[in-house]
Amino acid sequence: MSASRRSGTTDELGPDEPERAGPVGPDGSDLLAALLDGMDAALCAFDADGVVTHWNREAERILGWTAAEAVGRHGFAGWAVREADAEEVEGRLMAAMQAPGRQVHEFALLTKDGGRVLVRTQSAAVRGPDGKPAGLYCAFSEVHAQIDLERSIALSEALFEDASWGVVLVDADLRPAVVNAHAARSLGIGRTSALGRPLGELLSQGVEELESALTHVLAEGAPPAPAEIWVSVRTPDGEQRRCWRCGFVRLASPLAEEPVPLGVGWLFQDVTEGKQAEQEASLLRFRANQLHRAARAAGECEDPREAATVHLDFALAGFADHALIDRVAGGAAPADGEAEGPVRLVRVAATPSGAPGPSLLAGQAGLPVRYGQGHPALQCVERAGSVRASVGAVAAEQAREWALARQWPGDSVHALCAVLRSRGRTLGVVTFLRGGGRSQFERADAVYAEDVAVRIAAALDLAGVVGRE
Repeated sequence: MSASRRSGTTDELGPDEPERAGPVGPDGSDLLAALLDGMDAALCAFDADGVVTHWNREAERILGWTAAEAVGRHGFAGWAVREADAEEVEGRLMAAMQAPGRQVHEFALLTKDGGRVLVRTQSAAVRGPDGKPAGLYCAFSEVHAQIDLERSIALSEALFEDASWGVVLVDADLRPAVVNAHAARSLGIGRTSALGRPLGELLSQGVEELESALTHVLAEGAPPAPAEIWVSVRTPDGEQRRCWRCGFVRLASPLAEEPVPLGVGWLFQDVTEGKQAEQEASLLRFRANQLHRAARAAGECEDPREAATVHLDFALAGFADHALIDRVAGGAAPADGEAEGPVRLVRVAATPSGAPGPSLLAGQAGLPVRYGQGHPALQCVERAGSVRASVGAVAAEQAREWALARQWPGDSVHALCAVLRSRGRTLGVVTFLRGGGRSQFERADAVYAEDVAVRIAAALDLAGVVGRE
């Protein structure tokens, strides 16, 4: 049947078969009734005077009127349609006997219990041997059932062609059976190339969490809310870290008496940029709060050097594993244009090595730290700017040798040095260190380290640890 709401003539569905069926009459009526009863569509027939001659079981199911109650009535007036609508409905139906092809209409019929059902009808004339109209057949169905089917088909086609989010049908073996265009682009693979492949071949990270979610949906049904899953997608350009907001629905066969699982409908949307922005904003709020708390705690310290370690301890939270404060031997680095000698750094404070705890002030011996030429801390002083360093992808023993050669704890693999400046002078350097399993220091980390360095430098200058002009 046509999907559109309309009323008129159509021959798009093929030749008008009922015209070859012969007139509606007593001859062969038992066979015709049996054929009509065996059809899934609701069917009725009228003679040339508009009297109901046939009424099948599907019509009986939809409206509740039995064949015995319907056959012999004149039209639908007084029983199957409201009196106010009877003339219009009868006129539309009877007009089919004079028109070629099939006539399609939509109107409301009455059920036996008084309810109203919106139906879509297709009516076609039946002609006798002399070619004159002998009656008509009318097939009808509940409009909402047809529209629901058409909407389901249209929705399915739209999801797999035009949707702006990924849609994947995963079978009971957790392998993609259907992939829409958006999902294929997100996976960095063709729509057909992904079919039947294990998810582990498409994703390098996040597979276990995704498969666990799919298995849960197959067994228990859809979760009450979307889930955000971080994955690493294998693409020709390398792995890409993405965050997908996923929704799941369990698919079961509507034709079986007992639900037969067909798989899972997996819908996802890429929210990586939003999540990264959210994480960055949260990190900035946390760091700003740490700086504020450090300032309040340092303000209660009688010894400004202790205040410097307080700033260091608050800065370490969630930022680094170790930290060191070194001052320039002799007070401050030479100003531009002055005679320069080799810069030497003396340890002021450091976090405990091998165990957590607050930063400790170094001894009063004032011996320079044995930093080799080109050490990141020395570069930081010379440049009066931040310096980042990393050991890179090497064996654990090589990484340990790299850290120890620079006078850092052996588990250090990433370093960030920020210059300590006060009143226009370079006073020293603060070094933050991260161990294995943590990411390298980024530009945003350097900005935070510089904020901490300003506060530490002010405390050291106040403490008289450096010489004054």
